[in-house]
Amino acid sequence: MLRTAKFALAAAALSTTALSPLVMAAPAKVKPKLASVAASKALVAAPIVAPPIVYQRRVLPNGLKVITSRDTTTPNVSVQMWYGVGSKDDPNGRSGFAHLFEHLMFKATRNMPSETLDRLTEDVGGFNNASTWDDFTNYYEVAPANHLERLLWAESDRLKALVIDQPVFASERDVVKEELRQRVLADPYGRFFSLAIPQQSYAAHPYKRPGIGSIEELDAATVDDVRAFHQTYYRPDNATLIVVGNFDQARLDAMIDQYFAPIEKPSTPIPQVTAVEPARSGPRTVNTYGPNVPLPALAITWLAPSARDKDAAALTVLDAVLSAGKSSRLYDTLVYEQKIAQSVFSNAPNNAQPGIFYVGAVMAGGKTVAQGEAALRAQVARVRDQRVSPAELAEAKAGLLADAVRKREEIDGRGFALGFAQEVEGDAARANTDLAALQAVTAADVQRVAQKYLADDRRTVIRYLPEKDRPAGEKDATPPIPKVASVKYDGPIVTLAPESERQKPPPVGAPVAAVLPTPAEKTLANGLRVIVAKSSDLPLITADLTVKGGASSDPKGLAGTSSLTAELLTEGTTTRSATDVARQIEALGANLEAGSGWEAASLTLSVTASNATPAMAIMADVAEHPAFSPQELARVRAETLDGLSVSFQRPGSLAGFATAPLLYAGSAYGHVAGGTPGSLPRIKPADLVKTHAAYWRPDNAVLVLTGDLTPEAGFALAEKAFGSWKKPAAAPPTPPAAPTAYAPRNLVIDLPGTGQAAVVLAKPAITRADPRYYQGVVANTVLGVGFSSRLNQEIRIKRGLSYGAGSSLTPQGRIGGFSARVQTKNESAGEVIGLTRAEITRLAAEPAAANELSARKSVLVGSYGRELGTSEGLANILGNLAIYGVPLTEIQAYAAKVEAVTPEEVQAFAKDKLDPAQMSVIVAGDAKVMGDALLKAAPNATVIPAAKLDLDSPSLTR
Repeated sequence: MLRTAKFALAAAALSTTALSPLVMAAPAKVKPKLASVAASKALVAAPIVAPPIVYQRRVLPNGLKVITSRDTTTPNVSVQMWYGVGSKDDPNGRSGFAHLFEHLMFKATRNMPSETLDRLTEDVGGFNNASTWDDFTNYYEVAPANHLERLLWAESDRLKALVIDQPVFASERDVVKEELRQRVLADPYGRFFSLAIPQQSYAAHPYKRPGIGSIEELDAATVDDVRAFHQTYYRPDNATLIVVGNFDQARLDAMIDQYFAPIEKPSTPIPQVTAVEPARSGPRTVNTYGPNVPLPALAITWLAPSARDKDAAALTVLDAVLSAGKSSRLYDTLVYEQKIAQSVFSNAPNNAQPGIFYVGAVMAGGKTVAQGEAALRAQVARVRDQRVSPAELAEAKAGLLADAVRKREEIDGRGFALGFAQEVEGDAARANTDLAALQAVTAADVQRVAQKYLADDRRTVIRYLPEKDRPAGEKDATPPIPKVASVKYDGPIVTLAPESERQKPPPVGAPVAAVLPTPAEKTLANGLRVIVAKSSDLPLITADLTVKGGASSDPKGLAGTSSLTAELLTEGTTTRSATDVARQIEALGANLEAGSGWEAASLTLSVTASNATPAMAIMADVAEHPAFSPQELARVRAETLDGLSVSFQRPGSLAGFATAPLLYAGSAYGHVAGGTPGSLPRIKPADLVKTHAAYWRPDNAVLVLTGDLTPEAGFALAEKAFGSWKKPAAAPPTPPAAPTAYAPRNLVIDLPGTGQAAVVLAKPAITRADPRYYQGVVANTVLGVGFSSRLNQEIRIKRGLSYGAGSSLTPQGRIGGFSARVQTKNESAGEVIGLTRAEITRLAAEPAAANELSARKSVLVGSYGRELGTSEGLANILGNLAIYGVPLTEIQAYAAKVEAVTPEEVQAFAKDKLDPAQMSVIVAGDAKVMGDALLKAAPNATVIPAAKLDLDSPSLTR
């Protein structure tokens, strides 16, 4: 599946997740003012039923809660530890502490040297991660089921015997600082979502403290602070162990008793947050500011109950009515009708203690926060004063229930649902009963909670404006950082035992065989190739229609044509308005998205099995009969241009935009795939019509159907939906020629005031048909895929210079590319370039060790297997194989071909295709702060101010 690079803004969760990007809320599209009569007839949707999670629960004598859920259809297992400590429990003057500690939990224990957990997960084809929320911190792994005992042993060891020393503490603190710079300081809206909203919404409750902390408070922390924190909160009676996957229940219970029951429960009580947020006495408005803010933003917040409150379900439905999907009220008004917002968002409370409900918007170019406030308040007043319609209520519930089904497709998703219910709502059963509570919500309930909690005289309006607009002498609203002395820790200190004295991990069990999907295919009479494969028994279906073409087919000077063509598919057909498409799809609980890559574009549907037939009828109409109305094009283009203005303030996005124009200059690939501020205004409806007619045709397309269906059922769905699609008489267009000329070029994009620099080393590489494809994939994985890759080891783990360093190899039909990408503080950009070059050089200088190569191959095979296990992942794999002309039997051959790659082949590939001397260096950051070290690392670099960057010009400057 291919996705347009959305220029969406973050309506982000305030939690902090290690090694994961912030949750980004992509803006939905909305209806036009008039809906067609024929297509707006009420659509009868089948009920959506999320299968309940069957589980067992018990409590050990030491207080550890244990929740297990068996699934014999998977070859994997997920082990999760949830601790009842989150950002609200950060010590005063140490905001960000729970999150900092989360990082330290991946280091050494008495029996495990640092990064052992990666050896036990990533190196055998699994993964591990963690996240810090306001109320909890959770650690989770997925690995082959025969490694279950090892994971339990490891989790017990880091609970009872974590090593906390000065070198590891200092290194991980540096990593967290880079994470803060990347998420908060380098993103134009990072300060808004991560700092301003929580700080200004609460007066007394510690939810007001930013979960990621501040540089000053991180610097103030000491090893004694960390040791005391671990002793206080990391204890069996403050934890929940969750295991989901393929296991024998009796054997699992015995292992849990063996490894966790002996851990003693401390005699001291667990500290509890008892602060009570005072009721608001009146409305309040506060101005906050940030650098590099291209569009002003605002949020309006109200105090709200906890997630376990009886009103939580109604507030969740209200949240969906306001901002979920293309027909939501906020988009309907602010983005479409009034055209005053680039994106909108809302959020229902999800805290264990009373939290907040908020709505907000990032304004469109030229619009003001005053306009946004008036429009948002009007919509909130509307839900207070009038009941939502039956159709709106049904759509909101359908979307929520279908999303619950999607989240339960993977074992770790089911584990998260159980853990969240236990830790936040106080009862794991809520993972199932909450869905029934959503179903029971009435329109009267929605109005009642809006009236109860969203009173106009209890609002807090938080405006976020460019720093340059701050009036002279205006006081900074940011709360001061408290100065607090560190604690003195006199408890036990754990050290890594000598190797001869360490307890060895338990042996690996007998492997559980994976059952690989077997695709079936046929070609319809109109030339449409249809591929069907069953992915699971969950009642979910993915339909992915992919056509050859993509951004490489963009007319000269009209970069973004393919992208806009795909995006406009869902914005109305000849018989359905954009409203009809949005509301009918959402009434079915479905998602319908379109996007474009370099050599293909796609339309993808996700729907529960009971609603597949009507959803695919809408999908077919969208694919075959788009209207491409001038009004919809103008709206979508304006949103995209506003989004670009935001992306141009993000160093990572800027560096990414410049990559294709440098690597493929002068060819059909030498432009920005999604379009530029110069090219997008030149695109007319006729350009979209022409592109659609040329490429969106059955004999140029592949339809993949995956999920809970048989080949016969899939072929019948395809025939019913797409069998009447007419094939044009003329042949499809000839693909453009591949790029032929390349010369490395160094580029520095100067973005003054940004909090971090983005560093990219890139060059052309192999195509998908290259016989060295698997050698290249393995080589790239050794270098830069996964936490234990060489780049991440050298740049993050050893030196703390980045939140994450990695590389990618992107072989396609006629082009291929390689890039290594890192974000770091501006001062370190030159150093990071040198370290990246050194690791690429080392890959070509000597063969990889056998154990390293085996581990990196396991990363590839394990990730591939997990992707095959979801309907969307399987559809993605099959669609790509079909588009690039690879036999579908590659699914069965993949693991063997990866395992066959030798160390010498990896070395030879790196030497031939990854020569750092032939790589272009692209850096986006604050040139003044990056200094001379950058120019030494990137000699003869062209330095272009971001304000003068012209991505349509061969010189890249105007």
